[in-house]
Amino acid sequence: MSLRSIFTSLLLVLAFVTGQAGAQTFEKALMPGELSQAHAKYEGDCKNCHVRFDKNIQTTLCLDCHKEIRADVNSKHGLHGHLDDKTCHNCHTEHKGRNAQLAVLDKNAFDHNRTSFALHGAHKEAKVKCSSCHVDKVKFRDTPKTCNGCHQKDDQEKGHKGSLGKQCESCHNDKNWKETSFNHEKTKFPLVGGKHFEVKCDQCHQNKIYNTASVECSSCHKKDDQEKGHKGRYGAKCDSCHSDKGWKDIHFNHDADTHYVLRAKHHAVKCDSCHLPELGALYHSKISTQCVACHKKDDQEKGHKGELGEKCASCHNERGWSNSSFNHDDTKFPLRDKHKDAKCESCHKGGVSGTKSALNLKLETDCVACHKKDDQEKGHKGRYGTRCDSCHTERNWKTIKFDHDRDTTYKLKFKHQQVKCDSCHTPEKGLLYQKTKLDQQCVACHVKDDKHKNQLGNQCASCHNEKRWQDAPYDHNKSHFPLTGSHMKTDCKKCHQTPAFHDAPSSCNGCHAKDDVHKHSFGVKCESCHYTGTWKSWDFDHSTTLFKLDGAHQTTACSDCHIPGAPAKISRMCVSCHKKDDAHNGGYGVQCERCHTAIDWKKTLLRRQ
Repeated sequence: MSLRSIFTSLLLVLAFVTGQAGAQTFEKALMPGELSQAHAKYEGDCKNCHVRFDKNIQTTLCLDCHKEIRADVNSKHGLHGHLDDKTCHNCHTEHKGRNAQLAVLDKNAFDHNRTSFALHGAHKEAKVKCSSCHVDKVKFRDTPKTCNGCHQKDDQEKGHKGSLGKQCESCHNDKNWKETSFNHEKTKFPLVGGKHFEVKCDQCHQNKIYNTASVECSSCHKKDDQEKGHKGRYGAKCDSCHSDKGWKDIHFNHDADTHYVLRAKHHAVKCDSCHLPELGALYHSKISTQCVACHKKDDQEKGHKGELGEKCASCHNERGWSNSSFNHDDTKFPLRDKHKDAKCESCHKGGVSGTKSALNLKLETDCVACHKKDDQEKGHKGRYGTRCDSCHTERNWKTIKFDHDRDTTYKLKFKHQQVKCDSCHTPEKGLLYQKTKLDQQCVACHVKDDKHKNQLGNQCASCHNEKRWQDAPYDHNKSHFPLTGSHMKTDCKKCHQTPAFHDAPSSCNGCHAKDDVHKHSFGVKCESCHYTGTWKSWDFDHSTTLFKLDGAHQTTACSDCHIPGAPAKISRMCVSCHKKDDAHNGGYGVQCERCHTAIDWKKTLLRRQ
């Protein structure tokens, strides 16, 4: 037996004899040394860090307390997350006294690349001391990882005083602090090969304040505009016309860069002719593109004196003021057939050259706008609404083009073709041809004709059609009472006394009460014995009940047992029917079948000894 086994057995005996408290005292006595100051409070309770006879759980217990280390291990972050062997006691040992260090770190041999902050450039080559970044009373894992975290003081004293934010690595690198790699093309103001590329930084960025520099041209060139340019006349958007290649390089294209293309004679007009000083700085204010904005005076002195409104472009163009190019077919109301012969004043009341409001008014294009009087005197008197063009054309008022099958979703078939429009399009349903959507179900028009009293629902087309309303073929097998046997030859009227078909009874007794030869003694469920093939034939099988008929019972009449007025549930005991036949007067009990059979009452199953 090994020494370890003897020691273990002794420990178990002592634990059993002395109890739990004694076991803890004993464990403390066997402790190899005091715990460090950090774990001293757990010295009296070994189970916080140890489980008897299970070393594998040691690391799990450590991580239960050191949750931040567990998070690093799980996320593979930091030093502990990058270790190949994550067993705690490989690096951290205990029981070496109060002042012992739990982690002995060799700073010279430590591989910083195994952390989440690999050392590069000057951080590595200059051999920066660990204490420069890792200060006292701050855990290594909590050391800042951003440039600003360590170099904030340098930025305030020698750098940008925090004006450029905390993203130092945007310009600087860890090789040399004074070497910058800033790319101005990635900013909101790229230096694109023009003269800006030659300008020194401090000419725009004064006092090393970079991120607040304005990108507006006027912020640097306002003085140039006042002394050599437009004196502020054209506003601050210099880049609308000029480029950074040269001040005299103009790239503005009125046709491409605005919503107003200069055509014909407008090409020769100077900018100031339309962009007047009172309208505001050029390119800032929205200039009206209507002709009257510039030519109102011309209209008053040489034109229509405002009588035709302000839509000059309807007739005139930029080629010449005297040229009229108006074409009524280009409007939303092209003139066709007889409308071509109509005079303008017929629709444009007051004449095309009449009152000022004549052309400004938006004329109605509905037929009734001009023909309402004709409809009242010679037509439909407003009965069919305002959509005259649904049936009529400009060629001839009497020519009808409306086709109900083609122009609607409801085709007229058979007798519906003879029905007048007013029969369905009644006044209370709205004007004909307007947006009123008529119900296409039969009952919408035939609800008064329904002799079934709405018992069969609204699906009239299931039985009826437009050819004939009466004597419609019907498949009774689709109902809840399919016809079989003799029912298939029976006249409908024998069961359906009225068109209210649902009132017809569905039980046998409903129609055959008078035919019941049993006088209701067997109830009303005739189908239990009879079927529709023929009334006299029946197929009831008594063996399907709890009382199978055998012997003399097979020839017994049903009424002998099923007595009228008796309970529906008949007792299966012999005495319920044969009590009078009992020669023993009940002396042998009620279980007659122990001796007698249904084949012969007098023959018994028992033999005398």
